[in-house]
Amino acid sequence: MNTPFHLKGYTAKIGIFLLIAVLTSCNALKRVEEDELLLTKNSIITNGEKVVDEDIKSLIVQEPNTRVLGYPLRLNLYNLAKKDPDSLYQEWLHRKPNREERLASFLSQKQVDALGESFLVKGYSEWLKKIGEAPVVIDTSRTKKTLQRLSAYYGSKGYFNNSTTFEIIEERRSQRAAIDYLITLGKPYIIDSLSNKIASPAIDSIYALNKESSFIKANKQFDLADFNNERQRLTELFRNTGVYNFQESSITYDILRDTTELMDDQKMKVELNIENLRRRGDSAVTTSEYKVFSIDKINIYAGYEFGDDPAALQSQDFENHTIFFKDKLRYKPKALTDAIFFEKDSVYRDLDRLRTYRQITNLNTFKYPNIQIQEDSTQNKLIANIFLTARPKYSLGLNFDVTHSNIQRLGIGFSSSLITRNVFNGAETLSLSARGTFGLLGDTSLSEDFFSEIGADINLTFPRLWFPLFGMRKLVPYYMLPQTRISAGTSFQKNIGLDKQTLNTILGYSWTPDNNRKNTIELLNILYVKNVNPDRFFNVYGSSYRQLNNIASADTYTNNPLLADLYDTPIDPNDPRLTIPEGTAGFTEAIIDGTVPSSTDDFIEVSRIEERRARLTENNLIFASNYTFTKNNKSGFNDNSFYQYRLKLESAGNLLSALSYVFPFNENDNNNLLVFGVPYSQYVKTEFDFIKHWDLNRSNVLAFHSFIGIAVPYGNSESVPFVRSYFAGGSNDNRAWFPYSLGPGSSRDINDFNEANLKLAFNLEYRFPIVGDIKGALFADAGNIWNVWDNVDDPAKTFSGFDSLGDIALGTGLGLRYDFTYFVFRVDAGFKTYNPAEVPSKRWFREYNFGNAVIQIGINYPF
Repeated sequence: MNTPFHLKGYTAKIGIFLLIAVLTSCNALKRVEEDELLLTKNSIITNGEKVVDEDIKSLIVQEPNTRVLGYPLRLNLYNLAKKDPDSLYQEWLHRKPNREERLASFLSQKQVDALGESFLVKGYSEWLKKIGEAPVVIDTSRTKKTLQRLSAYYGSKGYFNNSTTFEIIEERRSQRAAIDYLITLGKPYIIDSLSNKIASPAIDSIYALNKESSFIKANKQFDLADFNNERQRLTELFRNTGVYNFQESSITYDILRDTTELMDDQKMKVELNIENLRRRGDSAVTTSEYKVFSIDKINIYAGYEFGDDPAALQSQDFENHTIFFKDKLRYKPKALTDAIFFEKDSVYRDLDRLRTYRQITNLNTFKYPNIQIQEDSTQNKLIANIFLTARPKYSLGLNFDVTHSNIQRLGIGFSSSLITRNVFNGAETLSLSARGTFGLLGDTSLSEDFFSEIGADINLTFPRLWFPLFGMRKLVPYYMLPQTRISAGTSFQKNIGLDKQTLNTILGYSWTPDNNRKNTIELLNILYVKNVNPDRFFNVYGSSYRQLNNIASADTYTNNPLLADLYDTPIDPNDPRLTIPEGTAGFTEAIIDGTVPSSTDDFIEVSRIEERRARLTENNLIFASNYTFTKNNKSGFNDNSFYQYRLKLESAGNLLSALSYVFPFNENDNNNLLVFGVPYSQYVKTEFDFIKHWDLNRSNVLAFHSFIGIAVPYGNSESVPFVRSYFAGGSNDNRAWFPYSLGPGSSRDINDFNEANLKLAFNLEYRFPIVGDIKGALFADAGNIWNVWDNVDDPAKTFSGFDSLGDIALGTGLGLRYDFTYFVFRVDAGFKTYNPAEVPSKRWFREYNFGNAVIQIGINYPF
């Protein structure tokens, strides 16, 4: 959604001046007592060097007041609050004799008391204190606590003999001060030798086979993190090699000083201890050796409900699994067993348990599974019981939307979806959805004010790789969550643009090797687009009509008797207008065919307009295949330091082109091959999208995004279909331009919808907290679109080499975000900083003001 924004002259200037005056008039020391110091800065210095590691700096207990772009906003908001609004109110109430009695007689005593508790008297100050931040005055007890933390941290890194102190550095003639935390590290301790003492023979054997992967090594500096990582590694190792009940608490370390060496050698001996299994009974704690267990039985309880008696259920054996069910088994046995990764007579692995959880959840047929492990200690055997509770067979969803745009004055949308699970008893999911939008058009040249758009989709998902990728099942095992998706959909428009009708179908596959990688293949992605009313082109694309009509307004053409019938009658000499569609079509044909003499410039311009009209009004048939790979290293939802990239490759028309050598295809006047009377599209397309976030400190994040995409037509096509082309501008792109209003190249926004087949985009955004859930951002967006290797020959629009990089537009700006937890509402103001559409001498900062700012509204972060 995009909303234009304008600030008018003095109103904006006065408002900004008043805001600056209020903020700068605040005294940061207003709430700081005479014997106190306002903390302004912390520094950690080790062995004379300043520490910049944010993990270490996070150990500081007392931080200075937060700042927004260097300004202590929350501190000054807090200082604006009345220190004691109750006493001020009482002082005012009793300042004049009988004031309280007069108010009580006019209102009531209860209302007079309530006035003292009101928002204007007390609530306003409390609100300012809540969103603000009290001054952080230096507290030496908290400073000493920071020293303890820092000493413990560096001790965990092997600097056991470190010493710490602090220094308060006061500013002259001010109650402000900074604190320097000074650490002398000393000489680190080094691991001299390793030994182990393992009680259980099974554990000892497993450890001996895998000790080379240990995080703890001789001649390495002591680091407590290595010991924690090693404990975690060993726990995972044992639990994935049959010791299902291994306890991490069984692992301890003895660290001994090597007294045979010189005192300053700082060497130590490390002994790994792994005790036996401890079990706590009703009256005593017993110990026993750890043993390696294997899976003896696998029981699947399909459709299990809480309270069911397992003894009363029926059962069926299938491929070393026993499936229990009530009344009737409603699932194909193989669909259930393929989701279970335990195997009979194989050693127990925690990894198999985790993969079973993931795959069963991926089926979208059962609730989160309950996996119970029973032990037969006499035989070192385990019984795996998997309880599967079915989700509802049917789910119905209804949605209602109200929309508004530059095309729609008001739109009301309805949508509904019906989900059916376990359609063919193999955990398949069928989704049926329907949608419709109806409303009133905005400013339009169409004769009707009412519009509508309706559509329907059907989606069938299989939790496995289906035809024709059977052969990939060994390469894509079930723990990678393979899925096959078959979908089809259609939509119909009325009084929207050219009234498109679409039909699409997709046969796709996806699999996820782990939480950070995903592969998607769309073997077939077929899209048919029919323009029902192509004669409306010049009604819909007003800029193209104005370009053509400006040419036709020349006296050379208006006075030509061959063209007289193409204009509104009688012809207005001050504003001659071509009729639509007869006049526009007749004038174009007369110029291109040479029936009417024209200048070279007019001929080229009319030819370009006609090429665009033909391209945007022709029906499209796209037979495409594509592959997408996505990877990220994000460790969790709150991880603000990560990268993510997406690579996509797409090809269209090759299958039909190959078939044309076997079967004769019809051709149109331009020698394009036709399928069902429509020329099919042929192109190759590739995209690379990269995102990188850096967590700076205290919720300050620097985010970078880049996008490179190109689609090259060939064979049966001279241009890329509109639905597969690129545009620039908008709330998720270059925010200083509206969608479709930037480019191509250095052309000056001459079309209603500017698009091309090459795109470069680069975005940099600094995000910072302001107050509570309100966040701020400063951003810079760069990029543009161009035509390359297609039928567009306008030099201003085409990419001709490195010189065309001078057409990259730059927009800068600022934004506000409000975090609603589940989503983020975003408002950005973009300013055209470098506009390639201007003449070279006027490209920088020509429209860099609030009057020309572009307001973009979006949901969630742009990248």
